[in-house]
Amino acid sequence: MIFKLTYFYEPIMKKVSNILTRKGSSVIAIDGSTTVLDALKLMADKNIGSVVITEDGVYAGLLTERDYARKVILHGKSSLETQVREIMSTGFPRILPDNSIETCMHIMSESNLRYLPVFKEDRLCGIISISDVVTETILSHEETIEQLKSYIQS
Repeated sequence: MIFKLTYFYEPIMKKVSNILTRKGSSVIAIDGSTTVLDALKLMADKNIGSVVITEDGVYAGLLTERDYARKVILHGKSSLETQVREIMSTGFPRILPDNSIETCMHIMSESNLRYLPVFKEDRLCGIISISDVVTETILSHEETIEQLKSYIQS
């Protein structure tokens, strides 16, 4: 008996570049000397949970809502007087546009991170959040379901 293969499904490995294409790769950045209050106002205005911090125009770290809660509020600091460079998070793993979504999910879960900077060569080209990763995973699963439905109906 010979079977003719009429359909072959191979899952597509989604990459960070898919997220950046979907949501855009623009990055909101501020100088390290900016006050925490001004950074928070910007984050609220742009409806974002993190902002890139630069020193002399070069990526230095990220300021997140978590940084504010843990390093300003809990320590009784003034958001009017504290500069973002004093509380920003540094040392994030650097990911590439070609990294898989699964890799990012693993890094974020293992390191308890909500944001990851994306670099192409040595240039920051985007920021992805855990929400971006979850959304892309859901979209990928929906795509798989549609492909399987199409296969079943053919």
